[in-house]
Amino acid sequence: QVQLVESGGGLVQAGASLRLSCAASGIFFSINDMGWYRQAPGKERELVASITSSGRTSYADSVKARFTISRDSAKKTVVLQMDSLKPDDTAVYYCNAAIVLGILDYERRYWGQGTQVTVSS
Repeated sequence: QVQLVESGGGLVQAGASLRLSCAASGIFFSINDMGWYRQAPGKERELVASITSSGRTSYADSVKARFTISRDSAKKTVVLQMDSLKPDDTAVYYCNAAIVLGILDYERRYWGQGTQVTVSS
């Protein structure tokens, strides 16, 4: 069974940094895109950053120049480095990955359980 397990959330003051990690476990053929989403209270879930299997990255405008996404394909992990955090970054952050289970399978999307990030002013 494929699982995505996140770690690294917490409570910090504005201007601080946090590092979120997500590790994929289980038996599967490959991982395509990986990314981080977030959902604040009363708001829809939004894409924060994503990275392709070849390392191409994209970011939401609100986090550009502050957040950095990276991945380690050998370790099946994706990391979100968050700097200069703002109160508006407060949300539950979810890891997402497009995983191909078998060589003849199409990709399926998997989600982590979510990790809370709270930024105080």
